[in-house]
Amino acid sequence: MKQNSIFVEGLQGAGKTTFVNRLSEKLSDFKVFREGDHSPVELAWCAYVTEQQYQDVLAKYPSLRTEIAEKTLTERTHKIICYSQILTDIPGFHKDLEGYEIYNGNWDKESFEQVILNRFQKWEADKQIFECSIFQNIIVNQMLYFMTPEDRIVEFYQMLRDVLSDRPFQIIYLDVEDIPGAVDVIRKERVDEQGNELWFQMMTEYLQNSPCGKAHALEGIEGLIWHLEQRRRLEHRIIEEVFKENSVRLKAKSDSVKEFIKKC
Repeated sequence: MKQNSIFVEGLQGAGKTTFVNRLSEKLSDFKVFREGDHSPVELAWCAYVTEQQYQDVLAKYPSLRTEIAEKTLTERTHKIICYSQILTDIPGFHKDLEGYEIYNGNWDKESFEQVILNRFQKWEADKQIFECSIFQNIIVNQMLYFMTPEDRIVEFYQMLRDVLSDRPFQIIYLDVEDIPGAVDVIRKERVDEQGNELWFQMMTEYLQNSPCGKAHALEGIEGLIWHLEQRRRLEHRIIEEVFKENSVRLKAKSDSVKEFIKKC
């Protein structure tokens, strides 16, 4: 019998990475997939390209041909380039490859959803740990770029649940109760050597430049907190209405998180 695979979810600042690291130490026989890895279900921070697009990338960056090839895997009709794992000072490389992601409105809504459903359909769920692979990137794309109505997003997750009906999995949701406080902590932690708040700047620009951000004038700290509150409410709803039997909600960075790991 296959063992439960685990999806670790929650807002930014929930402590997902730390939780995944500690969980993987406890469950040492589980394979871990973090953001940017070649994952069997998710494509965050990965370029999803056709053969011709792949050849175009190689031709454009000949000095990185070896590195690109080493970080590329072929899945049927497409190649997946884990571009965020390629270290280079070439200006614009990462931004260019970001344009080949299925997120950020690069794909139309129907094609985007079909890629996600197809990948989960082909997934062999057995002793795996995933960092933010079932909610975060998918929901953010739906909310900010497609501006999908909430009920329709829930419908998509009902379709995903049907796809996963015969798979053993569990969602561990690390619940951030104090969103402003969590954002303040991240702003102070994720800075460069000069103290510039790189994460905060990236997040606010990303939000502000999205269709939803423009439509609702989401700017600065107020816009970011509003978005995160809306996202948390939607994720709570999806858990309750779609994945309740497969989910555990834990207060982020609390003793309940430590106790959960001990019992694994």
